[in-house]
Amino acid sequence: MKKFRPQPGFVVQAFRFALDPNAVQEAALWSHCGAARAAYNWAVGWVTASWWQRRAEVTYGIAEAQLTDWRPWSLPALRKAFNEAKHTDVRFAAWWEENSKEAYSTGLANASAAFDNYAKSRQGRRRGKRMGAPRFKSKRKARPACRFTTGTIRVERDGRHVTLPRLGTIRTHEPTVKLLACVQAGTARILSATVRHERGRWFVSFQAEVKQDIWRVTRPDVVVGIDLGVKSLAVMADSTGEIRTAANPGHYDRALKQLRRASRTVSRRQGPDRRTGRKPSKRWEKANTARNRVHHRVANLRADALHKLTTTVAAEYGTVVVEDLNVAGMLKNRRLARRIADAGFGEIRRQLDYKTRQRHATCLVVADRWYPSSKTCSGCGTVKAKLPLHLRTYQCDTCHLVIDRDTNAARNLAALAAACMTGTGVAGDQDTPERVSKPRGADQKTRTTTRSRKATDGRAGGATLPHQQQEETRDRTQAEPLMPWR
Repeated sequence: MKKFRPQPGFVVQAFRFALDPNAVQEAALWSHCGAARAAYNWAVGWVTASWWQRRAEVTYGIAEAQLTDWRPWSLPALRKAFNEAKHTDVRFAAWWEENSKEAYSTGLANASAAFDNYAKSRQGRRRGKRMGAPRFKSKRKARPACRFTTGTIRVERDGRHVTLPRLGTIRTHEPTVKLLACVQAGTARILSATVRHERGRWFVSFQAEVKQDIWRVTRPDVVVGIDLGVKSLAVMADSTGEIRTAANPGHYDRALKQLRRASRTVSRRQGPDRRTGRKPSKRWEKANTARNRVHHRVANLRADALHKLTTTVAAEYGTVVVEDLNVAGMLKNRRLARRIADAGFGEIRRQLDYKTRQRHATCLVVADRWYPSSKTCSGCGTVKAKLPLHLRTYQCDTCHLVIDRDTNAARNLAALAAACMTGTGVAGDQDTPERVSKPRGADQKTRTTTRSRKATDGRAGGATLPHQQQEETRDRTQAEPLMPWR
């Protein structure tokens, strides 16, 4: 199936609004999302049934040519098979007509995409962590969602209602004038709508093809380097020498006392038990709703703070330099995982990516993951061999510069933009005319390494020699120090 491509001068943009459905509409929303989950589970079971059948036939000694055929998982094949089964299958025959066909198409499309990702991951054609085979979605854990691509999908002229297929006209919690103005002006065309239940309420997201309007930034010739951290959420150093610091709000830490109190209340109530089939009491449901309300408020505050930070940065600077942080690896540190997750490093990188590209058409430079931004002196360019995390002040042994660690890293990131533009085109790879002698690991961030159990002192790959240990702890001087743009 061909991927949708917007026409020249247009981009695909989402407009999200909170909904205020009545009791009948909310029941219909739950029914549509449940139908999407049921169709997804049917598709997974229908495709994997042929896998298990073939595996059983192999144990019977059946020849390869006589085995059961593989069932296809393409979206047209799943739709054809589901339309034939929904009339006779007892799981759907009694109620499938109550929902829109788009609900079942949503589940089948998600199942087809899941099988495609699994096959590409097995063949090595998909980046990222290796994916497993699709599994059934639990009613208790799955996020309710349903997508509409055909039918009546529009924003009403009053700016406070939306119309969706089979659901009718639903009132929105907030005005929809932003999308309505674009549609009436002819600069936007609605492609699809997705309803989703999260954070305790219903939302609708309109996917629209919108005319791209480039907004000029305030300072297009200024480069800013952003160093993310836990103590300070972001330290920004620009090419003019100005240093800005965005404090970490710590929304989760502020609500931790209230959250612990709510969790203790939930633990004293009679909750559900899947082993015995016990259902939760009314008091447990009420206490659990109060606890979830605290989580939802923290998530909303965090999203609001990150959007304000990234919007301000993208609208002011012409070039933004950020680090390629291994957030998944950083979360394995049990002492900092909670604060790193609360800071939202990955979300900052994602928002800067699309805001600088679509809204302002500015340059976003991503530094290499192992670029030593914290270990490099922003004054003379000397790179320290090691810089533990508990040292918050950078002291250079060559030029005797004393500066805050995060400020030093931000200045190095700002200077990296010049090296990226004038060098080989890869951030962190300077165009140096001569090869610089450097100790092993001095040009990279500190990584924890373990000695091999098979290593011996008398063969290659064994213990480090004394002169190598001395060279490794020595600082390195670069041929040309990285300096910010002037």
